[in-house]
Amino acid sequence: MENYHELVEGVRSSFDTGKTKDIEWRIKQLKAFDRMLVENESTFVAALKTDLNKPLQESIMTEIDYLRNDIIAILRNIKTWTKDQKCEASPTSALDTAFIHPEPYGVALVIGAWNYPLQLSASPVLPAIAAGNCVIIKPSEISAATAQALADLVPKYLDNDCVKVVCGGVPETTELLKEKFDYIFYTGSTQVGRIIGTTAAAQLTPCTLELGGKSPTYIDDSGDLELKVKRLLWGKCNNSAQICVAPDYVLCTKEVEEKIIPIIKKLLVEFYGETPELSPDYCRIVSSRHFSRLSSMLAATQGNIVVGGASSEETRFMELAVLSGVGWDDATMQEEIFGPILPIINVESPDEAIKMINSRPKPLAMYVFTESKEVQAKFLNQTSSGGLLFNDTLMHITLEQLPFGGVGESGMGAYHGKFGFDTFTHYKPVMRRTLGWLGEKLGQFRYPPYNEKSIHTIRNILKNRAFPNLGWMAYLLVLLIGGGLGALLMFLFLKY
Repeated sequence: MENYHELVEGVRSSFDTGKTKDIEWRIKQLKAFDRMLVENESTFVAALKTDLNKPLQESIMTEIDYLRNDIIAILRNIKTWTKDQKCEASPTSALDTAFIHPEPYGVALVIGAWNYPLQLSASPVLPAIAAGNCVIIKPSEISAATAQALADLVPKYLDNDCVKVVCGGVPETTELLKEKFDYIFYTGSTQVGRIIGTTAAAQLTPCTLELGGKSPTYIDDSGDLELKVKRLLWGKCNNSAQICVAPDYVLCTKEVEEKIIPIIKKLLVEFYGETPELSPDYCRIVSSRHFSRLSSMLAATQGNIVVGGASSEETRFMELAVLSGVGWDDATMQEEIFGPILPIINVESPDEAIKMINSRPKPLAMYVFTESKEVQAKFLNQTSSGGLLFNDTLMHITLEQLPFGGVGESGMGAYHGKFGFDTFTHYKPVMRRTLGWLGEKLGQFRYPPYNEKSIHTIRNILKNRAFPNLGWMAYLLVLLIGGGLGALLMFLFLKY
């Protein structure tokens, strides 16, 4: 096993040189990362095919081009994001300069996930570099081919003193976490997230935990029901439902269930043909262990399989299984499914659905298919989830202007777009005070010995008031106010 203490301290020494604080260095690294994706696209596509049987279109859309678009957005905004942010003055600080200075935390550890092994290992790395951090990347060992591709290629393109890839399983990750980091970013299960969070807390290391949970879908009979089901199935079947924000279960009335089951059957044939196992567009379960977990869950369900359910242990193929007659105590409702099993639970109303959702841990995502503005408002105002999407699935995570993250057991912290830059940035408050006579005279009252007779005047001086933006006239106004206050204070001190 590699000496992780030496590795981390070596990266820290590189950070201490200050080179990552150079904006041009950051831009150079981001452009190099983009070049790595372009020049090695076939390598990454082949690795994703090996790990998950990921179709070309999904590899491009959700992995490679997803990252390239992230880089485009960061490069477009990095010089704005990294600027000092001037603060509004108050009457008591009118002669001073106050601003917020964005600075990197230092050495960040990014622990990726196996379900989107390229995207989820690299997507947090990009804003971490943009913010000026050094980064140690720990891709998931479960998606071994993609992890190896990153380990082979990153050193060829990025500054190897500041960005490193560490491969390995649980023992390696455990040893790595014994080192002191300045920020930890983890994507994965809630169970492991608790371990990461506990480890980070022990060293007072800030962290982001991108976890998961059972993301519910509510469907009513308003609007185009076939379009609703089509969008539901796209979100559920993508990556064989091995997505932290995949629809986990459906809530609907019995009447709606009876309408959507034939539609599900019809659309699955349109998507993947009569024999989905032969479809080039259908992913595989990532490992035998996960295949066994899902098979056991399906075997233990009290529900009825009304659509699909075929599988092959040899090829790790698992057809989407839609379950009817499922109760809240069913085997499929005890943990996040993270695979192609879709239980349907009957409720009588949106109010009952909301009540049941609120009785469980807060999910990472919630999907509500309805044309009713009243029903939408109920879910918006009466539930809590990492994200809420009306009349579609997954699409909210593609918009960089929206933060992506969980709440409660589904995670803490957020990223994407500017939110990712903010995650890896410490916004340091800075104030420059004048040493001139006027500023000192204005604040003379703060020094002992105190004069109780001046309390009323001091309260008026310190009262929180908005300072209007008057442009160049502010300087003249400050001078006049300062002179007046100075004369007033001089009078008070001379009198008392």
